[in-house]
Amino acid sequence: MSTLSNLLAAHTALSGAAAAHLQRVVAEWQLLADLSFADFLLWVRTPQDTQRSGAGLVDGADLLCVAQCRPTTTATAHPEDMVGVRASASQHPQLYRAFADTTMRREDQPRWHRGRSVRREVVPVREPGGGEVVAVLGRDTNLAAPRVPSTLEVSYTAVAADLCQMVADGTFPTAEGRDEGRSSPRVGDGLVRISTSGRVLYASPNAASAFHRLGWSEELVGVDLAAVVREVADDAFEGAEAAEHVRGALAGTPSQRAELEGHGATAVLRALPLHPRGVPSGALVLVRDVTDVRRRDRALLSKDATIREIHHRVKNNLQTVAALLRLQARRTPHVEAQEALTESVRRVTSIALVHEALAASVDEKVDIDDVLDRVLPMMNDVTRPGARVAMRREGEVGVLSAVMATPLVMVLTELVANALEHGFAERSSGTVVIAATRTAAQLEVEVRDDGRGLPETFSLERAPGLGLQIVRTLVDSELAGSLRILPGEDAGTRAVLRVPLQHRGR
Repeated sequence: MSTLSNLLAAHTALSGAAAAHLQRVVAEWQLLADLSFADFLLWVRTPQDTQRSGAGLVDGADLLCVAQCRPTTTATAHPEDMVGVRASASQHPQLYRAFADTTMRREDQPRWHRGRSVRREVVPVREPGGGEVVAVLGRDTNLAAPRVPSTLEVSYTAVAADLCQMVADGTFPTAEGRDEGRSSPRVGDGLVRISTSGRVLYASPNAASAFHRLGWSEELVGVDLAAVVREVADDAFEGAEAAEHVRGALAGTPSQRAELEGHGATAVLRALPLHPRGVPSGALVLVRDVTDVRRRDRALLSKDATIREIHHRVKNNLQTVAALLRLQARRTPHVEAQEALTESVRRVTSIALVHEALAASVDEKVDIDDVLDRVLPMMNDVTRPGARVAMRREGEVGVLSAVMATPLVMVLTELVANALEHGFAERSSGTVVIAATRTAAQLEVEVRDDGRGLPETFSLERAPGLGLQIVRTLVDSELAGSLRILPGEDAGTRAVLRVPLQHRGR
């Protein structure tokens, strides 16, 4: 699917600033469509459209529709996709005139479009600061959609008229008023129109309900909204900040967003200034009751904190187990028992480090490289006391989910321990390298050493050692990956592990 930025780049010669402004318009125009009870189409000129005759754009040149927005408050005038449709000067003269005279205008007569009576109005889109008209909005209303005139409809369309005029003036939307990455209230959530003095002229039923939940029991119409906001807030500072946003909108400050808590309820407010043709006309305040959303957020935060506390306690318990095993290994007189207990200490410690990382994580993710950097330095002392085998890591394994972290760290530490134990049984120095390569679909980790190499009769499937048995089990059942142990290119051994990153459960 072609995005707006791709279409503008492919079909227009607009500057970066103009394209950015059109992106802002599209980010805000659901508000315009819902208030207008109409579809909005964004029309731009292609390079051949810029030729002009004495009466304006030459007939036969085309405008291109590059974006479309349907209302949620009424039936659409364009159930079909209009993006990519072209409009000629003879068929849609008002669209072309809007580029020349920068005036909002309505077509003289409704027209029939695919069996529907559609009335079109055009809104020039001017760059901020009184710049050029860079596009035109077609506001298309489906006249066949039944609507009963009401206070709500009159209030909505009046606000829509002011905002559309501000689009034509180049004063809406602004870069300063963008609310990126955050969910803003919509028209249907709740709308309040306030006068230039700050008093409520109209409050939609949903807006009135939201303020009632916040603790305001009286009628909203006629009261000072900033004073209401300050009064219902549980937190004085929060109430003062929200009230300041409302007053700021009356003073012309670009769109601002505030969150308000009162009487156990939570609402998000967004205040937008209304000043068509530069004349103050009050402000628009959108209100959304987010009580249930915030309750779920708090529940998730509490759950996340509980999970991290569990990881912390598991880590502490594993460290206690490791300390007990280490103490037992020192006291036992049997060499084989000491070695077995020492291996268990290493394995338990590796798992404990993963849980320590998870205890500090907020999203059940583990930086595997950080864990390996903490595990590897202790491998010599645990596996080959007195040996001086250098270990280093090349490349990055990266961040993986908790379900992959424990088995992967276990596998890698077992492979390193196997290299130290068997590759350097007759030597006290050498090198072990962990080399990682990661793509979007797969992780490959190679553990290689320059030790004595594999025996001629070696077979991974028939290897009797407990370490390789653990490795085979984890690779097959937990990681759904593959493992090969091969002779090194010059000397030593290579263990090549491949793990799919799109494995089930991750």
